Amino acid sequence: MMTTVEENTNKTLLTDAHSEYEKGLSSYAYFKVHDRASSGDLVQDTFIKTWSYLVRGGKIDTMKAFLYHILNNLIVDDYRKHKAVSLDVLLEKGFDPSSGDSERLIDMWDGKRATGLIAQLPVSYQKVVRMRYVQDLTLSEMAILTGKSKNTVAVQAHRGLRKLKLLYARSLVTPSFSLPL
Repeated sequence: MMTTVEENTNKTLLTDAHSEYEKGLSSYAYFKVHDRASSGDLVQDTFIKTWSYLVRGGKIDTMKAFLYHILNNLIVDDYRKHKAVSLDVLLEKGFDPSSGDSERLIDMWDGKRATGLIAQLPVSYQKVVRMRYVQDLTLSEMAILTGKSKNTVAVQAHRGLRKLKLLYARSLVTPSFSLPL
């Protein structure tokens, strides 16, 4: 049984950790599972498991590392839940592999290519473009995180997106490999 002082200390510890690490954990989870709802659930489960650990008397030396460790384990469990299904079973349920999923697949490939090109942007635009278009943050949130005005962040996001579009267009024209001479 936990004393009131220990409970209050643990509540404060977990509340501070939530406010400090929740966004980063959410981004990490989203990049692993590619579903906002599932990633949000995984992050919440991470904090619930952390609370349970603290209630049982567990000690945490480095909160950030502990949270990411728990989240990683939950992501692995989530992967294992989604077992492969045979094509025969899918066909019996009415799945038609020739129906319009190709558009969505092409969009996904284009998105991955564009996300990879962010690293080629000037450093001043990389962070802002990633926050705006990958992490889906609002201009107000970005301004708070960067310490810049909303207008400055909006201009940087716009300019970064314009440069990203140019890089993307070039990547379609130029092959991403080179032949040896």
